[in-house]
Amino acid sequence: MNRTIAKAGRLSLSAVINIIMLFFSVASIFPFVWMLYSSLKTESEFALNIISLPQKPVFTNYLRAIETGHMGEYALNSLFNCVCTVILAVICTFIAAYFLSRFNFRGRSLIYACFVAGMLIPVHSLMVPVFVEYRILGILNSRFTLLPVYLAFGMPMAVFLIESFIGSIPIELEEAALIDGSSMVRTMFTIIMPLCRPVLATVVILTFMNTWNEFPFALVLIRDNALKTIPIGLRNFQGAYTAQYTQFMAGMAVSLIPVMVVYALFYKRIIVGMTAGTIKG
Repeated sequence: MNRTIAKAGRLSLSAVINIIMLFFSVASIFPFVWMLYSSLKTESEFALNIISLPQKPVFTNYLRAIETGHMGEYALNSLFNCVCTVILAVICTFIAAYFLSRFNFRGRSLIYACFVAGMLIPVHSLMVPVFVEYRILGILNSRFTLLPVYLAFGMPMAVFLIESFIGSIPIELEEAALIDGSSMVRTMFTIIMPLCRPVLATVVILTFMNTWNEFPFALVLIRDNALKTIPIGLRNFQGAYTAQYTQFMAGMAVSLIPVMVVYALFYKRIIVGMTAGTIKG
């Protein structure tokens, strides 16, 4: 009897937990589903009932979002920023993390503390200083304006992850390569870097997603319409007194496609890269 009661209690607890998890799952995915089917409605249909399904799906919102809203041009600008930032982030953070992990030099602790502080300081608090510096240097409104900012704010987390991962790699591999006549640079990029592929994949994904979705600095540092990014372009569907909600939904759906594709292809590597290197020995 006691075993039956205990088993029934475990099943009840499991059912309650599953119901709660199901509720949170539905609450998380519903806004995305609502955005997708709302983008297939007309403005009048959306105004009548924002929750109902479209009576007859229309795809003109996507055409207007791409043509009238210039989403294609903004997507190319965002893609350029993402590709350049990812390449620079992988190279710069790997080199910095390697030296921090393998060498004990004067000022190492200070440099590492600066990277850690970069993860603690809210980036929005630096918008005014960055804008003033850019204005003084005269580098506002250019193709490469956003790259230094994205790289600077993306490096702290990436250095932290890669440094921890490299610390878990036995140093005997590098000693053996040194005995065989390999230089330090060759050892870094032909032996250590391939072993860091899981954490580098994590850095690529996180950097791509953060750069693609970044809004405040792109709004403050870029004024030329030809250089604006996807998040800034989405503001074109909202006026001072009215908003084109269905086209706005279509624009958001278009902007989410690259991020979803990248995440769907590499989402398992995020977990592997985030946890790799945490257990040493």
